[in-house]
Amino acid sequence: MNEPNEQPLDEMLDEPQAEADAELARLSAERDELRDKWMRALADAENSRKRADKDRRDAEQYGGSRLARDLLPVHDALTRALDAASDEQRAAAAALIEGVELTLRELDNVFTKHGITVIRPQPGDRFDPTEHEAMFEAPVPGTVAGNIIQVMDNGFRLHDRLLRPAKVGVSSMPAS
Repeated sequence: MNEPNEQPLDEMLDEPQAEADAELARLSAERDELRDKWMRALADAENSRKRADKDRRDAEQYGGSRLARDLLPVHDALTRALDAASDEQRAAAAALIEGVELTLRELDNVFTKHGITVIRPQPGDRFDPTEHEAMFEAPVPGTVAGNIIQVMDNGFRLHDRLLRPAKVGVSSMPAS
């Protein structure tokens, strides 16, 4: 029979099983915690890769925007020079005018090659604050309020970003 200090055999066998179960539960929890940390680290690495890839694409696409902004006044000056030349001046200095036109055309080609487009609003177009900057408002008879009445400078866009808005005058004439 059982002596008073002795445990039954079933209880003695259950103790190692309980310890093994506890150890298994602890190891499973540790495994789950490490797997969770690993999955988070993997997700962070993937997000970092995507962010770096986006930054690289943005640098390729928009990295030259400072240079492009610096070239805009050159485009403006060439355009103004051609617009200011009268018919008499064009006839007298045909070679010079042709050189300025060729230079402007080449600058336009370079702009196009690098994703720069010219925003050329026309009088009568609707004022769009995302592309135009209103330099003044004036009540001009025969116009509609909010329409462009004068263009001072063209605007420029680099891919989908605005480099410089077109500078325009806007009608403030109330509708009759």
